[in-house]
Order: sequence, then structure tokens, then C-alpha cells
Amino acid sequence: MLKISAFIFDLDGVITDTAEYHYRSWKRLADEEGLPFSREDNEALRGVSRRESLLRLLKGKVLPEAQMEAFMQRKNDYYRAFLANITPADLLGGVADFLAQTRAHGIKIGLGSASKNARDALNGLGIAAQFDAIGDGYSVSRTKPAPDLFVWVAGRLNVPPSEVVVFEDAEAGIAAAHECGMATVGIGDAERVSAADLILPNLEGVQVAEILSKLGAAPH
Repeated sequence: MLKISAFIFDLDGVITDTAEYHYRSWKRLADEEGLPFSREDNEALRGVSRRESLLRLLKGKVLPEAQMEAFMQRKNDYYRAFLANITPADLLGGVADFLAQTRAHGIKIGLGSASKNARDALNGLGIAAQFDAIGDGYSVSRTKPAPDLFVWVAGRLNVPPSEVVVFEDAEAGIAAAHECGMATVGIGDAERVSAADLILPNLEGVQVAEILSKLGAAPH
């Protein structure tokens, strides 16, 4: 029977929905630079790094490195202006209760987010203290779908990858978790996270015991 010792959560789309903030920030940059960018384009940016997001936005257009850096900084400035207003009210439904249940079950809690603003977001949401380890855009050089970030967080939690469940809303995150042997719970659009071991629309009303049972894990 599967042994589970830790849950690692993605941030955007799992704990809080800052995807709209990201979209508005990239859209503002794109509009200012005369680049086409739609909500459909934004879907392809889920779970990937800021640099990779910019490359996808540019759609093959080549820019000098200094200009790339300037564009990424501008986008981040726009995003941080939105993030400054985040509060505990911006937690997605069921998240606070699910984290409390996880703690009560003796399961360690980690964050694995590509965002370099993840710590600020957790502080604004009022839940930073609940995480035993926080992995963000500064933690590793290779981002999802590479498994490095989740492996890094598992190491900080002192838990082997085989004892971790990752909660993700992006295809890249599901792929990253599976590559290092972690179980996965896909959150949100079923088609986008179709490769996950278990798929849920959100964490509203979800019980930790139910997750463990459906994954074939030993109860805590």
C-alpha cells in the first residue's frame, strides 16, 4: 500500500487564482508593445517560468537579452501591483480547511510554484506559516515540466518523492511530478490535467482521508 508523507501544492489555480493577474499583466505588456495576446494564448503559460512565458508570447520573435530582461521586469512590476492587494479572502474555496486537515493528519506541507512572487502571495493570503517548505522560481534553474522543483521541495521536507502527492492545475506540473515518481491530484479543467492520478474540480469539501483512499494510500 502506498505511503504518503507529504503534500506539495502549486500556487496559481490550486491555492489562489492569480491567473487573472498574470493575464492582465502580460496583456498590458503585449498591448504596449503591439504584440497579439489573447486569453487562449495565456492558457499556454500556465505552470511555466516567466522567461518561457515571454518566449511563448513573442511567438518566435527574437529580441536582445537586455530587452527580454526589461520586458520580464515590466510584466513583474504590473503583476506585483495586483499582488499587493491579495488577502486571505483570495484563498480558493476549501483550501484553508484542507490545509488544516493535512496538518491534523500529520502530513507535511510544501509549495512548488514557478512564481518568484510565491512567498509574497502566501504572506498576503495569511498562510505562509502553514508550509514546511516553500519552493519558488528562485529555488531551481530548470522549471516545470522538469521535476527539479518538486524534488527540491521534497528534499527540504526530508521525504522521498515516492511518498509525495502533488496538487497541480497545469499539464507541465503533472508531467514534472510524474517524472520523479510522485502521485498527482489534478485541480480544475479535467482536459488540462487529464494525466493526473486523480482529478478534482477544486478542494471545496474535499477530505484528506478521501484523497488517500482514492490513491490507494495507507490511512493516517
